Amino acid sequence: MRHRIIVAAVLLIAALALSGFLVTRKQQPSGPVTTGQGPASAAAKISFQGLPAPAGEQDLPALHAPGPGKGKALQISGPFDDRFVLEGLAFSGSAVSGTVRVTGTTSELLDLQVLAGFYDDTGSLLGTARFDHHLATEEPHSDIPAEPTEFTIDVPDQYQDAAVSAAVGVPVFVTE
Repeated sequence: MRHRIIVAAVLLIAALALSGFLVTRKQQPSGPVTTGQGPASAAAKISFQGLPAPAGEQDLPALHAPGPGKGKALQISGPFDDRFVLEGLAFSGSAVSGTVRVTGTTSELLDLQVLAGFYDDTGSLLGTARFDHHLATEEPHSDIPAEPTEFTIDVPDQYQDAAVSAAVGVPVFVTE
């Protein structure tokens, strides 16, 4: 008899513990938790081990190689070189200019960034500047192939006296 009472007591305690656990678990929030400082972000934050998060503007590794000779402008490689041609690339001493001509059958150039590196007489990179083109949302879309896009990128003021050459590449290129 005493043995039955002990078994019943143990089963009762186990049942109470289990029901307490289940009640506590039901009361815990199942969605995002807020701290009173506004709603928690529903966006997932993902990181890949060994891969640093992007910071700042786009870069082209070829910009960090020695620059072209004095007075020259050079096209450097970028991820979209098979989709356009750079024409009329020239360095005037105070700016680099040229034209981006799309080589596919696309009807619109939506986003374009031309990145220029400016170099001193030893071929060392002084700094960079950018030309950005964004298709305005009010511009009508057409089926006509993308028009060539002319660009001019001025040498940044702090490098005006030292820049003798330029290298140009395209890190952003989005078509319709």
